[in-house]
Amino acid sequence: MILNRQRATRLARRPLELFLGRVKSELGLQDADVTVCLVSDAEIARMNETFRKKKGPTDVLSFPAVARGRPRRPASEGGPYKQNNHGEYLGDIAISPATARRYAKKHGRKFSSELRVLILHGVLHLLGYDHETDRGEMDRVERNLRKRLGLAR
Repeated sequence: MILNRQRATRLARRPLELFLGRVKSELGLQDADVTVCLVSDAEIARMNETFRKKKGPTDVLSFPAVARGRPRRPASEGGPYKQNNHGEYLGDIAISPATARRYAKKHGRKFSSELRVLILHGVLHLLGYDHETDRGEMDRVERNLRKRLGLAR
């Protein structure tokens, strides 16, 4: 489910919902639930300070429903995680479209692609991946998934 709780940036929710469905399907998470909430820069800055002790807005934050010691590897990455997740709630993802638009422009990417990359990135965090501590594992998995989902780096 994608909720739009910001007004600064116009966007279409339906294509993002369809993409989230593709990500879940690719990862074998069809029956798992995820909420993506599109929020203002001010709101994501508050969350960033509260939960990460970092000042200012960021593009994406993830809030897993279950703390995982190790990543829950999806079937597409050689893991056993497939079809045993009926009704499981993975967690919430907050995205600031305003920050995402600035980052997309700065890096020469399309805004729509940037939002899709952030959705994928957020879902991987919900599965327990952490690019700050895993010595490149999340980056490798994300690169492979981006290719399969037609997203450029």
